Amino acid sequence: MKNLTPMMQQYLNIKEKYKDTILFFRLGDFYEMFFDDAILASKELEITLTGRDCGNKERAPMCGVPFHSADAYIAKLVKKGYKVAICEQIEDPSKAKGIVKRDVVRIITPGTITDTKVLEDKNNNYLCSIYMDTNGIGISYVDVTTGELYTTEIKCNEKRLINILFDELAKIRPTEIILNDYLYNKKDIVKIIENKFNSIVNLYCDWSYEYNDAKEAILNQMSVLSLDGYGLNEKVYSVLSLGTLINYLNETQKISLNHLNNVTFYTIDNFMMLDINTRINLELTETIRGKSKKGSLFGLLDCTSTSMGGRMLKRWIEEPLINIEDIKRRLDAVDYLFNNFMVVDEIKELFKNVYDIERIIGKIVYGTCNARDLISLKKSISVLPTIKKILCKTSSELLLSLGRELDTLKDIYELIDNAIIDEPPISIKEGNIIKDKYSKELFELREAATKGKEWIYKLEQNEKERTGIKSLKVGYNKVFGYYIEVTKSNLKYVPDEYIRKQTLANAERYITPELKEMEAKILGAEDKIVKLEYDIFLNIRDTIKNQIKMIQKSAKIVAVLDVFCAFAITAYKNNYVKPKLNLDGIIQIKNGRHPVVEKTIGENLFIPNDTYLDNGKNRIAIITGPNMAGKSTYMRQVALITLMAHIGSFVPADDANIGIVDRIFTRVGASDNLSQGQSTFMVEMSEVANILNNGTKNSLIILDEIGRGTSTFDGLSIAWAVIEYISDKIKAKTLFATHYHELSELEGKIEGINNFRILVKEKGDDIIFLRKIDKGSADKSYGIQVAKLAGVPIEVIKRAKEILHKLEETDINNTALTIDKNINKNINVDDANETNENQNEYQLDIFNLKYNNLIDRIKSIDIMKVTPLDAINILYEIVKEANKL
Repeated sequence: MKNLTPMMQQYLNIKEKYKDTILFFRLGDFYEMFFDDAILASKELEITLTGRDCGNKERAPMCGVPFHSADAYIAKLVKKGYKVAICEQIEDPSKAKGIVKRDVVRIITPGTITDTKVLEDKNNNYLCSIYMDTNGIGISYVDVTTGELYTTEIKCNEKRLINILFDELAKIRPTEIILNDYLYNKKDIVKIIENKFNSIVNLYCDWSYEYNDAKEAILNQMSVLSLDGYGLNEKVYSVLSLGTLINYLNETQKISLNHLNNVTFYTIDNFMMLDINTRINLELTETIRGKSKKGSLFGLLDCTSTSMGGRMLKRWIEEPLINIEDIKRRLDAVDYLFNNFMVVDEIKELFKNVYDIERIIGKIVYGTCNARDLISLKKSISVLPTIKKILCKTSSELLLSLGRELDTLKDIYELIDNAIIDEPPISIKEGNIIKDKYSKELFELREAATKGKEWIYKLEQNEKERTGIKSLKVGYNKVFGYYIEVTKSNLKYVPDEYIRKQTLANAERYITPELKEMEAKILGAEDKIVKLEYDIFLNIRDTIKNQIKMIQKSAKIVAVLDVFCAFAITAYKNNYVKPKLNLDGIIQIKNGRHPVVEKTIGENLFIPNDTYLDNGKNRIAIITGPNMAGKSTYMRQVALITLMAHIGSFVPADDANIGIVDRIFTRVGASDNLSQGQSTFMVEMSEVANILNNGTKNSLIILDEIGRGTSTFDGLSIAWAVIEYISDKIKAKTLFATHYHELSELEGKIEGINNFRILVKEKGDDIIFLRKIDKGSADKSYGIQVAKLAGVPIEVIKRAKEILHKLEETDINNTALTIDKNINKNINVDDANETNENQNEYQLDIFNLKYNNLIDRIKSIDIMKVTPLDAINILYEIVKEANKL
């Protein structure tokens, strides 16, 4: 465009640098958007689209939002996946020569939004960086509002890398992901990430993908000379992803992120692995239907008092421990609190004064905190000395350690207490936030302003008396300053030395030289007070910023203690027990209960059940029984009790001895993924394949109704083969629910397999679910009875019974007819042996040919190169061919 106004040219120059963002361009009290940004924003924000003169007789589309309420509009755009660049005036307009200088001061993205009004208190908002090639992957992620920073790397074949990536993303649930070009170009993988995890995915190629540059970025951010202290030496993939993450933050946030001063390197072997299907099926942090916290394990256990504790609890649920000693230390801490509930009550009372310290720190770093935030920080710190005393008196090794490590932050408390008034205003630029005694200069200025106002008051009294005008008053406004106001009925009494300043409908306003002189003193003092208070506040904020690492450590200890108290409270309220732990592969549960279901239906109505699994004769339990009888609930409760023990929680049972497991797998329910071109059965088989390919002898596997998505014989064959594979190859502890009663024949034939059933009581045509697990196998599916309970019309129920009766009769008659035909065939063959000899020889030749072909096919199979899923398909084809012989 030619002949543009200077302002519009400035806008276009800045926009050219930030093409992938919506540019919020500051003009006075508004952020304005132009051209395509304006058209897009007006639609997304539902605000009026107008226009502005460009200088070349064209009008640019324009829309805008007030700067003081921009946060809500920005949050709405970011939530929809857009990036917003904030362009501010970077010089004083009153001192500018020509157009005011402007530049982008921050880019807000889904993973870097810091507005606490739109962030959930007990949820992290993670930005994730992933670097991948054919040999390995590095995953780093950060919550810029809390300062939490993590990284890991894995080296293995590419197919396994993708599975691990999905498992980690299921745990992290980032709102925004940046990828290197190698991974970004795998469009099928990117599509799955976007669909499964609802994340905004961007390509990010930069110098930080060079190892040395990435390493330098990390060293600079951490202010260290070596990566030794973080365990990152020779961790190339972690360094590449982490360095890129830091570089991306520097480019978008454009400030020094002091609170990102420590990074936690972890390996996936440090925690129990849980794939996305298991997390969903067990409803760990949200329900399958409704995506609600209520009804999930997190919702049940969350008796935390602080936002920090809530986020910590969620992280523990997402990352169960597998080191038995670490778990025992957690359990001992909960045990102490459980048996000393007065201590829990005292701590909970103290926590009422604790605010979200981690996010207050984030505000301090971003420069968005106000005086009220510092008062919240002071109140939070005020309880630390008492908490420290409580912890140091406990007998728990872990609680004692936390008590010794807890810094009470006395100096920060005293700084805020001495400086900030107890109930400051929201704004930090209008004064009245700093105590008089904190600054001698401030005290003197306030005294001068106060004396000036006293002089004004005395002036008003004196003038009333001198002039005899009882209604005379001295007032003030921002436009005219101080004035003397006289009603028109008293104008004849106005002294000659009054100077008329303003005429109103019913009065005149005047000034005097003495009044203007005092006005200058008062307003000069007040301006100085406001500026001095602002400078003092910034200095206090910077002082606190320099001690962020220490504050973060104390905040983390508070969060951990909050989780322990929540575990103790949950256990106390719900009659949970402290589980024992073992390394012998035994899972033994006495009267176990589903933690969430029992709260839904009432503890007294829930039927508890026992469980015993080991690595030997009780490795696999085949569970039969009708739908709705409680098979899925039972299996899930075993998985949840096992997981709860691994995070350090007491469990819903009379007694529990839980062996350490490396993974929990669940394959429950029917679903499809049509957007990925996968049917219900394909999804089921994909999940089964994942389990068979990744399960170990230390895993716990939950399988519900395998093979139900295809024909009966296909499904039965697959289910049978899966059980054999788990028993022979994986040797994992397994709960296997099925309607295929034929699978009960495996008990006694394969070591480690035992039959269990859900007890049902028949009452005429109806059934009563007893929801009790017992040894043995069910002999019926009770499908028609369940359909009746579900409310299927009675006509359908009656017709189904008739059809079932006919099918059962047909099956019996066909069997008898087949036997009769075989008998007759044998007699006929004996009687006509000579006449049919040639025909029999021909049939035998055909049989031998087919038999030999089948044997050759079986011999040609390379077992070492066949996946479990391929093996199932091959077995199906072989059985089909064999049935034709």
